[in-house]
Amino acid sequence: MTPDQRILVRQSFDFIRPMSHQAAGLFYQRLFEIAPEVAPLFAESDMKSQGHRMMAALNLIAHSLDEPTVLIPIARELAQRHVGYGVRPEHYQPVGEALIWALETGLGPNFDTETKAAWAAAYGALSDAMIAAAYGPDGKTGIEAAE
Repeated sequence: MTPDQRILVRQSFDFIRPMSHQAAGLFYQRLFEIAPEVAPLFAESDMKSQGHRMMAALNLIAHSLDEPTVLIPIARELAQRHVGYGVRPEHYQPVGEALIWALETGLGPNFDTETKAAWAAAYGALSDAMIAAAYGPDGKTGIEAAE
């Protein structure tokens, strides 16, 4: 990510923060439309609380992009926690797609081509780091690798 992309991610997140409840709702609605197989992972979740946690995590990530010593441990912890929820490497792609869609829908004309590219770069780097932290370079958990 370039420094300008990091700035765009922070600025656009700050713009969407006042409507974070709606943005989270848009995200999960879109995620369940494009990847219905992930919906059961949330069967026991209070979706309002889940949306709040997701937006808080995005806030922390968006404002830590310039601080790898903060961001990398956050990504590792999130990744390892999500393995316990049943998240698989193939789930990361539709999550990214739903995130970009929700931001674009929520921000409207303020989500221009450069901002979209910045979020795509941020999510791509984050998801790559999370998959590697959770599943290793081959995309398998320790249990699967031993089989």
